[in-house]
Amino acid sequence: MQPAARHAHKHTIRGQDSLHRTGRARAAIKTDLVGLLFRQRLNPLCEFIRHISCYLRQGSPDFNTFAWFSKYSSRSVLTFLMHRAVIVSMARTPIGCLGSSLVSMRAPQLGAIAIKGALSRVSANSPFSVGEVIMGNVVSANVGQAPARQASKGAASAGSKELSDSVVCTTVNKVCSSGLKAISLASQSIILGHHDVCVAGGMESMSNAPYYLPAQTARFNGLRFGHGQVLDSLTRDGLWDPYNECNMGICAEKTAKDMVISRAEQDAYAIESYKRTQAANKSGIFASEIVSVKLPTEKGSKSAKSGAKEVEISVDEEFSRFDEGKMSSLKPAFISAELGGTVTVANSSKINDGAAALVLMSEAKAKALGLTPLARIMSSADFEHAPMDFPTAPAGAITLALARAGVKLSDVDYHEINEAFALVALANAKTLSLDLTRVNVHGGAVALGHPIGCSGARIVMSLISVLKAKNGKIGVASICNGGGGATAMVIERLS
Repeated sequence: MQPAARHAHKHTIRGQDSLHRTGRARAAIKTDLVGLLFRQRLNPLCEFIRHISCYLRQGSPDFNTFAWFSKYSSRSVLTFLMHRAVIVSMARTPIGCLGSSLVSMRAPQLGAIAIKGALSRVSANSPFSVGEVIMGNVVSANVGQAPARQASKGAASAGSKELSDSVVCTTVNKVCSSGLKAISLASQSIILGHHDVCVAGGMESMSNAPYYLPAQTARFNGLRFGHGQVLDSLTRDGLWDPYNECNMGICAEKTAKDMVISRAEQDAYAIESYKRTQAANKSGIFASEIVSVKLPTEKGSKSAKSGAKEVEISVDEEFSRFDEGKMSSLKPAFISAELGGTVTVANSSKINDGAAALVLMSEAKAKALGLTPLARIMSSADFEHAPMDFPTAPAGAITLALARAGVKLSDVDYHEINEAFALVALANAKTLSLDLTRVNVHGGAVALGHPIGCSGARIVMSLISVLKAKNGKIGVASICNGGGGATAMVIERLS
């Protein structure tokens, strides 16, 4: 081959080589791009398909699927993929008056009775274990470490085999909203797939709230001479607004004035609450909720003299003490009548002892155990505004919870609005234009009592009972709390 030809051939080879290298580079880049595309887009899609298949087989989607949909899909599909939280059983102790029938029981002991009662009502076709126990408790002074753990261990010791040493226990203090917030947190734990069985509720022994000796006086400086101040933990930690340094009743009086709700309206509502409570008790509705508390008889009592070794308490106390004739003669409790006071002891909730617990499961778990749930939790919400205006906070929480559930206010059959004061139910019903015949149908805290850590769970139980008795479908439970807040929950009756 001639030199010129060899040179041309050499350049041709090099050119082809260069083209081959360029082609390989392009192919590599194309492969990388496809790989990148697959990793960024197709791989999550494959993951989604895998998780959907898992969901259809077992009803248990993976958390990664939630993450994928939160970026690429709609809220409605996310809702479809989530575990659904259902309530399968419930139980509460009777509610005792201050210093009365349940005074010998500490809050965790009452909680243990409610938890055991709720678990004993689960008729599962196979054994199951509780993953988490969440209980509300507000006045925790002198209760001891980890009140929820104490209640769980107490129920286990009393025979609840579903509760092992490995069960996670959490105590919630959101003042009066504690019990409802506990249920909300348990439902979220189930929705996220952290647990498939939870127990949630609340417990309070207001009778056992101790008195404090401030540390700067007693612990560090010592009471060397003269008087020392004693503080009531019940008032300080449960019933006092620390932002405005006043009793919660003062806040209620402000709301009454702002919303023009009279003493006569509050008294009339309170009377109706007592009558509804008495009717519900007479019809046996409360008996289906209550698990009795058994206590040893006291020496010298009628029960002891009759030879009984224990006394069984199975009925709420407060409503039987009602005297309608005295209602109008009572003086306002927080502001004098001359200064426009309207809130009295009778048209306010009472100071009480009690506990309530509900068993929550994922819908798939309940189905696997052959259970028919009582209700499904559709949504929950918290709301906050000025501390002084806490009585009107439920309206805000209700509005948020309904929006999250995709339910219109007009679609709600019944409401439970905790009666911290008669005023609270009246104010929120007025704000939302609710029919009072569909609010607190079986009475409320004015007549039943308000053990503050328990009441949020109690009103959910009451709502389920009302929906069942009245053949309702959708209900909303709401409760205000000190600090200007409230919690609400939307539920759907299933059985």
